[in-house]
Amino acid sequence: MTLAPGTHKVGPQQGTLHVHTYRDGVAQKIGHDLIIAVDRWEGMVEVVDGGPTRVELDADSQSLQVSEGVGGAKPLSDDDKKKIIDATNDKVLKKQPIKFHSSSVTHAGGKLTLAGDLTMGGTTRPASFDLALADDGHLTGKLEIVQSEWGIKPYKAMMGALKVKDTIEIVLDVTLPAG
Repeated sequence: MTLAPGTHKVGPQQGTLHVHTYRDGVAQKIGHDLIIAVDRWEGMVEVVDGGPTRVELDADSQSLQVSEGVGGAKPLSDDDKKKIIDATNDKVLKKQPIKFHSSSVTHAGGKLTLAGDLTMGGTTRPASFDLALADDGHLTGKLEIVQSEWGIKPYKAMMGALKVKDTIEIVLDVTLPAG
């Protein structure tokens, strides 16, 4: 498939951006693996000669919402979800935006490999990841992040008996316009 040439803006109207977290610690059976939706985000994909050549993404870390809690001793209440997001904003991401700006994009056989700078919690580091590009312009993939590499201390509760694993996933699912 050939993508329409030009600069394409993407956001919640074209797809989803989620963060997946996983529980750890001796009390992990009490906690939940989380799927957290990013409600306010925007991206840009520059297409030249039918393939992406530059990708940028800006996400508002204060727009996070718990979509789902998997596992746990009891279902998450609305109050639980609010406490999780408040702690994430205040203690983990410190109300700082999340940004990715590519320095290179390679496209081969339905796979995009992106390399660039990722900013989280006020720290910028290099990051690279793969995305799948389907014939219909559907772009999907995930970026595994080790939070401590960005100076982020994974969330802990119950004196450390329940905590979030250091590795989280950022999951993107959007559709780009066809050419």
